[in-house]
Amino acid sequence: MPQVTMQVNGRSVSGEVEARTLLVQFLREHLELTGTHVGCDTTQCGCCTVHVDGVGIKSCTMLALACEGANITTIEGLAKGDVLHPMQSAFSEHHGLQCGFCTPGMIMSAIDMVNRKGHALDETTVRKELEGNICRCTGYHNIVKAVQAGAAAMKGA
Repeated sequence: MPQVTMQVNGRSVSGEVEARTLLVQFLREHLELTGTHVGCDTTQCGCCTVHVDGVGIKSCTMLALACEGANITTIEGLAKGDVLHPMQSAFSEHHGLQCGFCTPGMIMSAIDMVNRKGHALDETTVRKELEGNICRCTGYHNIVKAVQAGAAAMKGA
């Protein structure tokens, strides 16, 4: 079996994988980083969003072998010890979650959005950018507010 090596949440990891192993499978099954969720297996729901070399991607459609040498950040890699990332704090403070299943992907997508669009995000932009992330519990109102608050907090961080 082929070997893959990458940086995940700041540490070097390696493993033997089948050529067809998806990044989400490698993260969850080989590294036991279960914060990245599998919701659809068809790149529609966004629950599996992680950052690959600083860009938000849906890890259910990327092969682990394609990440050779890449820098991967998962939801587990955002907090600094006991201090949550500003976007994580905003989701908690603004009740941007209910069951929590979509939350890791929403947060990772929101951070990617801020990195691409800046810190001043209007409601229309946030809703448009989150179209690839499905929440089955909410009407997105609090998620939008959380993303806007998190974006503003990231500017000060």
